[in-house]
Amino acid sequence: MARTGMRLRTFIPHPQAYGPGAQEHVTWRPRAMPYRRKIKVAVVIESLQAVVPVLAALPLPETRVTLGETGARIRVVEAEGRAVVEIVAGFPCLALRPWLEGEVTAALAAAGFQLARLELHSRIVSHAVQPNVTPMPSVRNLIAIGSGKGGVGKSTTAVNLALALAAEGARVGVLDADIYGPSIPTMLGLSGRPDSPDGKSIEPMRAHGVEAMSIGLLVEQDTPMIWRGPMATSALTQLLNETRWGELDYLIVDLPPGTGDIQLTLAQKIPVAGAVIVTTPQDVATLDARKALKMFEKVQVPVLGLVENMAVHVCSNCGHAEHVFGEGGGQRMAAQYGVPLLGSLPLEIAIREQGDAGVPVVAAAPDSAAARAYRITARRIAVELAKRPQVATPLSVSLL
Repeated sequence: MARTGMRLRTFIPHPQAYGPGAQEHVTWRPRAMPYRRKIKVAVVIESLQAVVPVLAALPLPETRVTLGETGARIRVVEAEGRAVVEIVAGFPCLALRPWLEGEVTAALAAAGFQLARLELHSRIVSHAVQPNVTPMPSVRNLIAIGSGKGGVGKSTTAVNLALALAAEGARVGVLDADIYGPSIPTMLGLSGRPDSPDGKSIEPMRAHGVEAMSIGLLVEQDTPMIWRGPMATSALTQLLNETRWGELDYLIVDLPPGTGDIQLTLAQKIPVAGAVIVTTPQDVATLDARKALKMFEKVQVPVLGLVENMAVHVCSNCGHAEHVFGEGGGQRMAAQYGVPLLGSLPLEIAIREQGDAGVPVVAAAPDSAAARAYRITARRIAVELAKRPQVATPLSVSLL
């Protein structure tokens, strides 16, 4: 019996095999894998699959959430005796790649393998919104940034969080819903008028990697909006629905302070995947922030958590840290209402200066402590949203 390639060549005697004209008949059969080889492959596969739950249990940096709790999909396969790991996260995670590579390498080493390649992707899906409201076709997740009162730095927070999400690889837009006091154009350094290709819809303007729209881009800078509630809510609806948004993972909506008509319109007619409440630590601010939180709860908009702004000031000369507006107010409120404290942001002159200059601190000084605080807060927001139920996707669409 002679062996050829991946087959066995077997000689079958012909009736005249022992006489003149004898012929060689060949039958091709698959070569069976040796039994020991089967066992070895099975052990390798089993060992690699044991790494998956280890990776799923990894606590994400600066959060209290594991990778698996965010709905991440993890796949481990063998390639020439080494392991290829593919992780598809439900939130933007470019900055986490070095950390993940280290954790994956360590987990594989404990199982006796080496890492050949880490394939890291983000797949941000649409998450459930309040009842009786249909999600927007081009915006996967609309996140409302609200506060109970003015003066807590809500717009500055909204802009820097948007830029932080974009820096992690997400497609992000910002909608200035503060009809009476639009400030997003100034903070993003935008001027001029947006284009209208068909006379009915408008193109969003772009700055620092995000799309943006504001009533401040459609009127003169010193023109007051002397509108009653219905006109203001109508303007908000038009800005949202008639802007030609691109395919966005997140649309950050900077709400006006309070719990008035615009907030109610947003909660009842506009699909909101989650709300974030911005407050400062002092009791006067948290008292009003509680009202904003309860309003979102009553209209069944999920509250992703609180952001405590102006939490601490560090002197640029001596390094002394001082809690100008009190300490721990955001943490106490978060504990009382059972929501996460997503971040504590500093009171820093550079944040104000860069906002006035139209280049937010996340873009102007990405390596600064302030920018890092915004990035951590943005990641926590994205992670909290990733934990929420997803919008049901038709099978025909999910297969595309």
